[in-house]
Amino acid sequence: MTRLATGDGVGYEVREAGDGPPVLLLHGFTGSAASWAALLQPLTERHRVIAVDLLGHGGSDAPADPARHAVERQAADLADLLQQLDATRGAVLGYSFGARIALRLALDDPETVERLILESPSAGIADAGARAARRAADERWATLLETDGLDAFADAWEAQPLFASRQRLPDDDRRRLREALLGNRAAGLAASLRGAGQGAMEPLYDRLPEVRQPTLVLAGALDTVGRERAEAVATGIPGARFETIPDAGHAPHLETPAAFLARVLAFLATPVEVAS
Repeated sequence: MTRLATGDGVGYEVREAGDGPPVLLLHGFTGSAASWAALLQPLTERHRVIAVDLLGHGGSDAPADPARHAVERQAADLADLLQQLDATRGAVLGYSFGARIALRLALDDPETVERLILESPSAGIADAGARAARRAADERWATLLETDGLDAFADAWEAQPLFASRQRLPDDDRRRLREALLGNRAAGLAASLRGAGQGAMEPLYDRLPEVRQPTLVLAGALDTVGRERAEAVATGIPGARFETIPDAGHAPHLETPAAFLARVLAFLATPVEVAS
């Protein structure tokens, strides 16, 4: 593991393995770089894999100011970190929260990203009223974290219909997911919700046509709402490929890792024409 700092001194925990073209992995909310464990060995056979703990998660810093967690701020941080690692012009794979940051990175620093893989992504919430409602919901989650702690938050968070398909995972896998969530800090997750939640981020639907990187968008067939959001992202990106993964919900890389990995490796190995 490596610890890198941005220009303003904010620290990120970074894990690297393998050699070859770089692939940056960005986890989802409540996760960490360790969330990608099932994918690391196959990816590192041909790629230099760089997995980052996003702010408020894992071993990275958790600034008290929610604004420092903003999607655009973290995207700029990642461009800086990739420069420090001499790992630009690689692929970026982001899941859910990480996919939103990956999308912003591809838009704001297009020369840094050669190709883009978005798992269960969203481009934000276009409607102002719906965005305000999401901010209020995220504030309730943040307050729960601060008042009742991680265990109570985990109970409520994991009970959401969005994660129902995870109940089919083996007990050991579900226990590891729970332990990973509890390995975070309540204050860090609360700041992340307030600063980088979908209600806080600038909607990116109008900017999707600017994406010029070859793009693969993946969604689980069982994730009805998430699949619709993901398809909307793919529709807005010129030339993007959209694929659903059977028998998976919101997190195909965890629920059906073999099927997910097969699609990722095929995309990374196949020349893709850049949209003009």
